[in-house]
Amino acid sequence: MVGMSGGVDSSVTAWLLKEQGYEVVGLFMKNWEDDDDSEYCSTRQDWLDAASVADLIGVDIEAVNFAAEYKDRVFADFLREYSAGRTPNPDVLCNAEIKFKAFLDHAMSLGAEHIATGHYARVRTVGAGAGERRQLLKALDLTKDQSYFLHRLNQEQLARTLFPLGEIPKTEVRRMAQALQLPNAAKKDSTGICFIGERPFREFLNRYLPTQPGPIKTPEGVVVGEHQGLSFYTLGQRKGLGIGGIKGRQRDDGTADAWYTARKDIARNTLYVVQGHEHPWLLARDLQAQDASWVSGHAPPPGAYAAKTRYRQADSACTLQEAGSGRFSLSFEQDQWAVTPGQSAVLYSGDVCLGGGIIV
Repeated sequence: MVGMSGGVDSSVTAWLLKEQGYEVVGLFMKNWEDDDDSEYCSTRQDWLDAASVADLIGVDIEAVNFAAEYKDRVFADFLREYSAGRTPNPDVLCNAEIKFKAFLDHAMSLGAEHIATGHYARVRTVGAGAGERRQLLKALDLTKDQSYFLHRLNQEQLARTLFPLGEIPKTEVRRMAQALQLPNAAKKDSTGICFIGERPFREFLNRYLPTQPGPIKTPEGVVVGEHQGLSFYTLGQRKGLGIGGIKGRQRDDGTADAWYTARKDIARNTLYVVQGHEHPWLLARDLQAQDASWVSGHAPPPGAYAAKTRYRQADSACTLQEAGSGRFSLSFEQDQWAVTPGQSAVLYSGDVCLGGGIIV
């Protein structure tokens, strides 16, 4: 059973598996119902695209509504994290709770042997017999690798999952879609929040979280503006601060350094901003993480690894200091920029994604 979203990646995934001799059935997941008719949420068009592709390549497709599961398991946590002043990554939780749990359970109940998605990642089986286990690997096309978002998947989920695009460059996937004359061959890749789409983010959060204005201060305690609520800002944020007219420190050429969100004081409802991309408040060599999830089922031993603290980031050399009771700490060889509570720290050993946790 292939999760078909109406996008190019999942469409080519379904075609590839059929070509490889699998009996393929498509499943379209509807996971968001609020303002579903808006310009930012294109469920109807996505369903039409998925159904058109299924018809063209000759597979059955059904639609299933997981909106209640999404709201309970993903969106409620999303709002709790923002309310606490953190910046969650809903795509990580969405994969663990919806695409590889609700969808997987549904597929198994219908008699499927495997599920497949259009994610760019790979699964490798190592060992044999009682010692057999699965590893989650980066995609060969590192520019599209999505292992970061999949790091909470466990052995049972990976044993049932196929990622046909893990070995294929994105450019080749597009070429296949065009050669097959898929109706969505030129469709743009989706971005934004998992299943919620691209929309003015502060305006969206405003519907669910109250505004709680407070001061914006510099590290020296100078008030330079007013924020609308700490929930609406993330560390490292440069745009939308509303303090563009505050000059502050000047460069040698007379221009002013940009302002960045650097800290949140929840108790005092104060947002701190700093000038300059390399300000010390934006840099960190160490982090703590909780709610750890390890692909193998157990924490890796302390030692040298690499990690990402955000998706669009190169692996950075680090040392795993300790891991136990769902927590771990990392020390990096180089400064990490805007390490953000609520985001995921994901650990790698070469191409193997070991798992990760939520930065605190």
